[in-house]
Amino acid sequence: MGTRLGALVERLGGQLVGDENLEVSGIAPLADAGVSHISFLSNSKLRAQALQSKAAALIVSAADDDFIAAGYHGARIVVPNPYVYFARAAQYFESLTAIVPAPGIHASAVVADSAQVAPTAHIGARAVVEEGAVIGESVVIGAGCYIGREAVVGEGTQLFANVTFHARCQIGKRGIIHSGAVIGTDGFGFANEGGVYIKIPQTGRVMIGDDVDIGANTTIDRGALADTIIEDGVKLDNQIQIGHNCHIGAHTAMAGCVGVAGSAKIGKYCTFGGAAMVLGHLTIVDKVHVGSGSMVSRSILEPGQYTGFYPLAKNADWEKSAVIVRNLSAMRDKIRALEKIIKTKTEDES
Repeated sequence: MGTRLGALVERLGGQLVGDENLEVSGIAPLADAGVSHISFLSNSKLRAQALQSKAAALIVSAADDDFIAAGYHGARIVVPNPYVYFARAAQYFESLTAIVPAPGIHASAVVADSAQVAPTAHIGARAVVEEGAVIGESVVIGAGCYIGREAVVGEGTQLFANVTFHARCQIGKRGIIHSGAVIGTDGFGFANEGGVYIKIPQTGRVMIGDDVDIGANTTIDRGALADTIIEDGVKLDNQIQIGHNCHIGAHTAMAGCVGVAGSAKIGKYCTFGGAAMVLGHLTIVDKVHVGSGSMVSRSILEPGQYTGFYPLAKNADWEKSAVIVRNLSAMRDKIRALEKIIKTKTEDES
């Protein structure tokens, strides 16, 4: 199933240069696009590759269009941000062939009598919906999911197969939770009495806003007393751990294997590279960008780019450097002692 370029521009905007009746069947990378595809140029370094592309049309910025206009054979859609336009176009093409689960409750699902399930919602095979849960309009609950008592799943949200969404937790509209994610497990809270750990009941919730994506096998702990909060538009990759009582600001994004310890407060529009770590009870302001593998051990109170890891090296070289680092304190003391000797000698000579 394809669409006319003119219809695509009418839907998504942009300035079309070329035949509005040209039909395209999908979107593809520059190197892979065929004569029925639309492609995009979001990196000016790939201008030469764009000129050689077989795509029927290209999504380009005004600056890149000035460069390739004379040499490219196909149509062009000129937009301020080609990568964003690509994302929206990809969503549109996917919607043309998407299979939307039919409303209704599968015969093998178990839904409590007091649960509220909207008529347009889909409850998959062997899913469980506990007492008092609320399932909104057009929600999709995949096969094998568990929805705890009094949990709330907002309109248009989709839970893929085998998601666990524990009691009293809430997620807003248009969310996506991928398979294996667990929302609302107990936080890691214990009091120590003479070497013996006493469990602290975790009685808070996880409160998730609208348009939040949560990756496969990601876990978000419920709060100890207050709630763990994930604001609107947050994007969490696979295998992320969010500790109890954390607060993640709107439109913050985290790549795979990020770990955030309990009670950390992270601002809006932040990004975290893969395997970054954030210690507990820290504050990170808006628009902070943390590099992959970095350890945040202190609060960050100014926006900007932060990186904290030792550059990769051969193991033997790394071991030598580690020895030097361990001896820095002793080296400092020796240098200070030498400075005192030199100072005393200089004073005597003068």
